Amino acid sequence: MRPVRLSVVTAATAVAALTAVTGCAEKSDAKAGGSGTVSVTASDSSCKVSKTEFPAGHVQFALENKGSKVTEVYLLFPDDRIVAERENIGPGLKQTLTAEVKAGSYEIACKPGMKGNGIRQKVTATGGQAVKRDPKLDAAVAAYRKYAQEQADATLPRVKVFTDAIRKGDLEAAKKAYAPSRIGWERTEPVAESFGDIDPKTDTRADGLEKGQKWTGWHRLEKSLWQDKKIGATEKSLATELDTDLADWQKRVGTAAITPTSMANGAKELLDEVATGKITGEEDRYSHTDLVDFKANVEGAQQAYELLKPVASKNQPALAKELDKQFTALNSLLDHYRKDKTSYDFTPYDKVSEADRKQLSDAVNALAEPLSKLAAAVVTK
Repeated sequence: MRPVRLSVVTAATAVAALTAVTGCAEKSDAKAGGSGTVSVTASDSSCKVSKTEFPAGHVQFALENKGSKVTEVYLLFPDDRIVAERENIGPGLKQTLTAEVKAGSYEIACKPGMKGNGIRQKVTATGGQAVKRDPKLDAAVAAYRKYAQEQADATLPRVKVFTDAIRKGDLEAAKKAYAPSRIGWERTEPVAESFGDIDPKTDTRADGLEKGQKWTGWHRLEKSLWQDKKIGATEKSLATELDTDLADWQKRVGTAAITPTSMANGAKELLDEVATGKITGEEDRYSHTDLVDFKANVEGAQQAYELLKPVASKNQPALAKELDKQFTALNSLLDHYRKDKTSYDFTPYDKVSEADRKQLSDAVNALAEPLSKLAAAVVTK
């Protein structure tokens, strides 16, 4: 779940992570903004686009935040499904976003403060020709779609172990089942978030609630189990609601709009999730199981990369080599915090020192920089 605010204790680490993760594309952005690029300039009160009509195909968006708040920029279908997004764009920063866009009507939304429906502009992609791409990329999309469905299918029985324990009132069993129940979701979170309405019901934290929104899902139950140390009628009802919402997610995974660029951008989004939620300890603040989510995010990002690698390594071999190196380094570092390489029994995050958190943050940043270039690498002619 994308974070909204940071505690004072974790602010310094988060700022360092955000600066590296969101600033990594800034050098290359100097070349952005050409005639074939759609510029999106966000502020605290506006979302300006350089053109409201552009040719369909591989579109590069040059994003700039001129506001005082961290913002997000989305390209949305009319029904609010996400085509492409870039989160956590700090004040004064620039980024690029490469997306595969079919002809049709869309909206570009800027979300200052990362909340609400955003400030929106209607845009149109014109032209009826299909995007030409390497057949290997079609195979990558098909394989990733299968992977996302497998993760959703595997999640439901793990969640049922968690929710059954809650319905039985077994506090310790529910605690034990909490983190494993989230692994498949965390591996494929960008797909789940692309639907718009599922993530707020299942994975929102208290400080991420919109006005009038009922708090439901994993983190609401996490608070009851670890902080309140109780399971009552409300928790049992919320457990059943979580089952229902995740079953809806499982059924809808097959309808997700997935392209090579959305896979690449999704991998980057997963690293953003790590930098702004797991590194700071904000995500699982009651259970301190952040490293389980952390590992799952990295696994999901790596799966997308590995499927795109045959084309990325051909187009930009140096980039692929660097990504291989940084994924290996980050995974090796994470291995220090679990009992063995197949176990998801990680050290509780509140037992990880600030120095060790900084080391993890540095490794995430080292991977995020080249990963931000993956989408452009798979569309390079």
